Amino acid sequence: MSARIENLVTSGTFSLDGGTWDVDNNVWIVGDDSKVIVIDPAHNPQAIAEKVGERTVVAVLLTHGHDDHIRYAQEFAQLVHAPLHLNPADRMLWDAVFPDQAPDHEIVDGEEFPIAGITLKAIYTPGHSPGSTCFYAKDLDTVFSGDTLFNGGPGATGRSYSDFGTIIESIREKLLTLPDTTRVCTGHGDDTSIGAEKPHLQEWIARGH
Repeated sequence: MSARIENLVTSGTFSLDGGTWDVDNNVWIVGDDSKVIVIDPAHNPQAIAEKVGERTVVAVLLTHGHDDHIRYAQEFAQLVHAPLHLNPADRMLWDAVFPDQAPDHEIVDGEEFPIAGITLKAIYTPGHSPGSTCFYAKDLDTVFSGDTLFNGGPGATGRSYSDFGTIIESIREKLLTLPDTTRVCTGHGDDTSIGAEKPHLQEWIARGH
């Protein structure tokens, strides 16, 4: 199998509800030596383009619409001449950053994105934001979870447009049903696996975050 996963960590800020925080974001590149898909190209379009090199970017996939994930995604997509995809339920977050532009395509639950002989399947997982979407690469035994599931629990739900009960339901029904061996490539921080996180579901519910 020629498809592989590459990671680049970029640094910048996240702003919402009047606050701004410094963040490091995981940028994921999936593909082979000729074509790739880029997931969440945050903060530094030029560095991400350099990582991609001469390869063709067939799609830019956004896991959700928070500004640390999208603010430079449009610039990156234009730099590499690739279409940009976002779940329409996060359009209000997109519009707060890009009021006069729309994403190129709306992601539909279950939509498949082929690359390098494998497929990334969109899994709709609302909670962290209304349109949060994960991408499952069954052939790579990997899910790209954005900010829905981290090493240690669910993504944050304490700000606008988020809901703890909803993210728990998404994780329980859509992610923890994947094979335990599934690698979880997160939007921030270290990788984990479905098997490592599954036993802690009740702990997360009890603590409320």
